[in-house]
Amino acid sequence: MADISTVDLIQIIIWFLAGCISFYFSIGNARVWTSISMGFFLIFLSQLYVVEKALDAPWTAYTQLEAIHYIIGTIAIMVMTYGFQEYYIFSRTLEIGGSKTVVYLAILAVVAASVAFVFANPEPQYTVLRNIRMIENSTWVFLSLVNIDMIRKIHQQIHDSVIAKGFIAFGVIFVAIFLWKGSELYLQVYNWDADWKIIMQNLGASVPDLYMGRRDFSQLVHDISGLLAGFSVGGTFIYLFRLLR
Repeated sequence: MADISTVDLIQIIIWFLAGCISFYFSIGNARVWTSISMGFFLIFLSQLYVVEKALDAPWTAYTQLEAIHYIIGTIAIMVMTYGFQEYYIFSRTLEIGGSKTVVYLAILAVVAASVAFVFANPEPQYTVLRNIRMIENSTWVFLSLVNIDMIRKIHQQIHDSVIAKGFIAFGVIFVAIFLWKGSELYLQVYNWDADWKIIMQNLGASVPDLYMGRRDFSQLVHDISGLLAGFSVGGTFIYLFRLLR
């Protein structure tokens, strides 16, 4: 595992535990929690490529797989946002439609359609993969802010409920996620990310050693907030599960 950093390894372990907890939570609780918990489970699937590349798994030679991981990451935040919108409506009307099975099948259909889209198009090169990753990070940054506002509105509706503190914890999660994805997007926008460095090396060029302080600080924010996001997701679902069981 020579190509995986300690931070990446810890992050994968944390997201594995958080993904298992959130998936189990979706099975063991009311329908209204399904989309939210499945969205957090999908984050784990989107992060698995780090381990697969570090293990030099034979299927990582196909760049389509890396593209699929990034697209699943985009689907994750969209599913979560839909879930919080559902919960906001539920907190005002106490009505919710559909079933868990429909949610699971809908998510599976969207992932399957994304896989078909990737394989129906030319094999993505490094520049294309970087573009897909930037789209993922941009979506996360924008929808994290939307979810923070949505969580604030939900908390106002249920502030006397026993699970109100759980939504404060969700707010902390999305602040951490905003910093995690936002710092990576900042590095990408200014061509300071690792992928751009590899692209330049393949072209026989190099990235100028300018603004190293800002690069290092952004990378530090990315690493710390990524770990905090994983820890806070696991802790929040354990807290909610103990309250709701």
